[in-house]
Amino acid sequence: MSWSKELEELAVRRRLAQELGGSERVERHRSRGKLTVRERINKLLDVDSFQEIGSVAGFATYTDDGDLETFMPANTLIGDGLIDGRPVVVTGDDFTVRGGSAEASIWAKFVHAEQRARSHRVPIIRLVDGSGGGGSVASYHTLGRTYVPPLPGFADTVAALGEIPVAAAALGSVAGLGAARVALSHFSVMVESISQMFTAGPPIVRYATHEDLDKEDLGGAAIHGSNGTIDNVVTTEEEAFDSIARFLSYLPPNVWTVPPRPESGDPTDRRDSRLSDVIPTSRRRPYDGRIIIDAVIDRDSFFEIGGRWGRELVGGLARLDGVPVGVLAADPRVAGGVLTADGSQKLRRLVDLCDTFRLPVVNFVDQPGFAIGSAAEQLATLRHGVKAMAALYQMTVPYFAVIVRRAFGVAGAAFVDATIPHDRVAWPSADWGSLPLEGGVEAAYRRDLDAADDPDALRAELVAGFDAIRSPFRTAEAFDIEEIIDPLDTRAVLCRWVNRIYPNLAHSLGPKGRTYRP
Repeated sequence: MSWSKELEELAVRRRLAQELGGSERVERHRSRGKLTVRERINKLLDVDSFQEIGSVAGFATYTDDGDLETFMPANTLIGDGLIDGRPVVVTGDDFTVRGGSAEASIWAKFVHAEQRARSHRVPIIRLVDGSGGGGSVASYHTLGRTYVPPLPGFADTVAALGEIPVAAAALGSVAGLGAARVALSHFSVMVESISQMFTAGPPIVRYATHEDLDKEDLGGAAIHGSNGTIDNVVTTEEEAFDSIARFLSYLPPNVWTVPPRPESGDPTDRRDSRLSDVIPTSRRRPYDGRIIIDAVIDRDSFFEIGGRWGRELVGGLARLDGVPVGVLAADPRVAGGVLTADGSQKLRRLVDLCDTFRLPVVNFVDQPGFAIGSAAEQLATLRHGVKAMAALYQMTVPYFAVIVRRAFGVAGAAFVDATIPHDRVAWPSADWGSLPLEGGVEAAYRRDLDAADDPDALRAELVAGFDAIRSPFRTAEAFDIEEIIDPLDTRAVLCRWVNRIYPNLAHSLGPKGRTYRP
């Protein structure tokens, strides 16, 4: 007696599982410019590191004698793997099996993957290509009834946000719960032309709202990359996998571990000449805050997140002397750099991410205040703005503010006053106060300006009278700013700071009482 028959059947089942939805469906899938789920996993993970779990889970039919007749694999692959040698859990939807729909899924696999990642305290990556939800109404006939919609394992999905890094990619038309699985992450990415996301697809939208839209117009990358539903948009699937790997490289495997610190190789006292004149002497001229980031952080270490939305604020991850940090800067080329509703949400999410995984935050402050006007009020700018402020004041990770130009109003105050004691310095180009001076003159001297024969001349005279008073050196005399530095010394100042506080990160590990808010 031996187990050869059973081993042969196991081999057959595994071979059939490797065929996914069959050659015809696989070729149709590839003809749309898309990789198969197994190709995706192999490109995401280190070579030969994928260890599949549930490889023979699926749906079988049997002969009258009980022998295997047909086998269709479940349309979700899960397993363990490595990215740059670090353990992860990965899940991938197989669109070639019933279009990634719930009718061909086995919920227990997805739930197991989420629970496994939490239990092993390793990151989880979701490669989503389908609905992954409750299935179509056609399934009611199979069941012979309707049902109260469940969300199996969703408690683990939410809890994971406070414990382990979660990254997700939309790699096809992703609807309903599948779309929610992408958005419910720390980092999400879409691929132009092949990825779309929506709460409900075009047929349901056409019925409910009478809008006749194709998938791209309803939820393409151009839409969700600019509204904040998705963090980053790339042009190929390979770029999506590379961006996930790079995102994870800044983070620890879990909140019980300090962020990794590779060797930098970039001198801490490096002085980049671009910092000397990056801030225009004319207060009305804009600049690109990315120049400041690039000049100060470790070379080539900036990974921008959300570059297509909330564009007045530049945010992402970087390194200072090897230490991973969150970094923020202004882009005054966009609406003068005022903080919008979108920018506030972008700020809150980045601060929450850094606070969750103990990454210090550096903010190159040039903040004129919240966006104003009727459009800003209709977009609930203040509501989103105070959420961002709450995130800044609730964070417990070290925070350093470098005031490079403006710090005005409530928003500007929150950027520079969020921690006690203050870790902050200013450049000689700094300009601050309760209101920008030019606008403040309009309010404070309204009657005089209205009565003047030449309001413009009076306005210029009033503003000129404040020029000496607005000097940052006057503020430093009162110790209302801790230090004014040469911009060329910014990297050295920040590297000294990060080396001082990095050892302390190990003393405050574990889940936060308030978890990450997606």
